[in-house]
Amino acid sequence: MVTTTSPPSTTISIADLDTPSLLLLPKPTTKAPSDSYHLAYIIYFILGTGYLIPWNAFITAVDYFSYLYPTASVDRVFAVAYMVIGLISLLFIVFYSHKSNAYVRINVGLGLFVVSLLVVPVMDVVYVKGEVGVYGGFYVSVCAVALSGVADALVQGGVIGAAGEMPERYMQAVVAGTAASGVLISILRIFTKAVYSQDEIGLRKSANLYFIVSIVVMIVCIVLHNIAHRLPVIKHYNDLKIEAVNNEKEEKGDLTDAQWKSTLWDVVGTIKWYGLGTIMIYVVTLAIFPGYITEDVHSQILQDWYPIILITGYNVFDLIGKTLTSVYVIENSKVAIGASFARLLFFPVYFLCLHGPMVLRTEIPVTVVTCLLGLTNGYLTSCLMIVAPKTVLLQHSEMAGIVLVLFLVVGLAIGSVVSWFWVI
Repeated sequence: MVTTTSPPSTTISIADLDTPSLLLLPKPTTKAPSDSYHLAYIIYFILGTGYLIPWNAFITAVDYFSYLYPTASVDRVFAVAYMVIGLISLLFIVFYSHKSNAYVRINVGLGLFVVSLLVVPVMDVVYVKGEVGVYGGFYVSVCAVALSGVADALVQGGVIGAAGEMPERYMQAVVAGTAASGVLISILRIFTKAVYSQDEIGLRKSANLYFIVSIVVMIVCIVLHNIAHRLPVIKHYNDLKIEAVNNEKEEKGDLTDAQWKSTLWDVVGTIKWYGLGTIMIYVVTLAIFPGYITEDVHSQILQDWYPIILITGYNVFDLIGKTLTSVYVIENSKVAIGASFARLLFFPVYFLCLHGPMVLRTEIPVTVVTCLLGLTNGYLTSCLMIVAPKTVLLQHSEMAGIVLVLFLVVGLAIGSVVSWFWVI
């Protein structure tokens, strides 16, 4: 699908991206159809919500898993299984995306999500039955998490890649959808804590609710994804991509493996600073959140509601940040990437919130800082994800989107490891 190496003139350095006029935006010869009732935007938003829902379901139900398997480090094992398998899968997708179709990859991934989500409630009914220490169920659950990681790579890479080929509002929709996923799960967490008891029966009901809601969301995503490609506005931009690919084939001939690898490395070189900024965003975020929030801060007033309120505040402000880019996007790469590295300042700020003057260790300062962590995470992620695919030729935008997802997952993995060994 993607052809030979871009000419040197299309490689853009970080210094060249100070003005949006230099971005390689598509120049269609015909006017794009209108997005009637904003259906395409809504579909991309829901798809963005969908591909993070399964992971959120697994980690939100960790209380129940920890009850069932008390000697296992459930949260850490789940994180390693999900991220390592997802990272390996993404590497395969990056190197072989030209031999597959994003539409097919997304459908396969959504199907795998449904299978992985069905495993836990079905196994709970027919095998585990709420009994403590049935570790066969734990190993099956880990396999379900790993399968979900494969599905995430297929869906996230495909959706981000497809959105990268379209105007920036659709990438903004996907990224905002990922934040909405966290808000949805936080609302469910508050609901289940308020309604269900925190014993074995209540935890079991809560976990099954998370997975049932997630399965319903996945089914909705499958339906909407298969409707989306029929919308005139999406067909228009798909046709532009096909035209750009065909024109490059006519100019340079059929793609060879060597040419594909050369093109891939050109794309990596073009967006590398955006990728490094994305890595830094998630190293900082995952090193602090949610571990610091759930383990290190305490409130005599709010008690066990405190971490839930902080996590909800983070998720809400993450959504606000990712929504703000529908109004204004920082397209000056130096500013956006510099701000991503400036988030390292959250480390000393949180240190003060834990060990500094008593006034900084109270609920309000910690809540404000946590909300700022979410706001900056959301806004800067959205800026980088929106702008990066526009710095390459249209026919390479999908590849740029997938590579950017790979950078994001690397940041998540590094941040998770840092959170294990770094203590505030």
